[in-house]
Amino acid sequence: MEYTVQELADLAGITSRTVRYYDEINLLKPQKYNSLGYRVYGKKEVDKLQQVLFFKEMGLELDTIKNIIDNPDFNEIQALKKHHNNLIEKKKRLEVLIKNVNKTIKIKKKGFKMSDKEKFEGFKKKLIDENEEKYGEEIREKYDEEVINKSSEKVKNMSKEDYEKIKKLEEKLFDVLRAAIKTKDPSSKLGQKAADLHKQWLSFYCSTYTKKSHAGLAQLYVSDKRFKSYYDEKVSGSSEFLKDAILIYTGMKE
Repeated sequence: MEYTVQELADLAGITSRTVRYYDEINLLKPQKYNSLGYRVYGKKEVDKLQQVLFFKEMGLELDTIKNIIDNPDFNEIQALKKHHNNLIEKKKRLEVLIKNVNKTIKIKKKGFKMSDKEKFEGFKKKLIDENEEKYGEEIREKYDEEVINKSSEKVKNMSKEDYEKIKKLEEKLFDVLRAAIKTKDPSSKLGQKAADLHKQWLSFYCSTYTKKSHAGLAQLYVSDKRFKSYYDEKVSGSSEFLKDAILIYTGMKE
């Protein structure tokens, strides 16, 4: 079956302008042009658009999606299975959130108040879900599923006291980073103190600490713009400086 731009847009639930834009950036070219010069799309293009929208749903940039799909080693079946697993996990998280919202509505209607413990439990769940939504795909590319699950479990079992310690540790980390950046030397005493504070902070989230995982996370702070902006908004230039300091701290700097 063949589709016009508008028909393909309606089929995929996107705008015709989006379909045209994907053509302009060479992400999704039409199968051919008809006698009137209009774009025509076939089954191959429909399947490719499905992949584009899958990866877009995962939060990937269009340039990244293009590189993935155009890679000769791209495995469509494997990509579909991966996306299917992600959707199942997302469904589970949504079901838990729906259950918590329903519980809160019932409590409010009955005039009951949630205890501090219940509120904190809900906060931890929200924290895990938000991190999964924002960074889950990138983190899973670097670490296996078991590591991620253990980390989430550790957050679930975190006490309110531990959380307060983490927040204070994070504040101290950025205070030290502000001073360390002025030295322009990640190997300085302050630079290495920042790396050590980051290790302490990381240990609250990871079941086991390794220099390799620490260095890998540091690289992610620079390569992924969301991580980078989080650190750089706190302290300008801190993502790059902290990465170098951690690589020196772990002995992974080339």
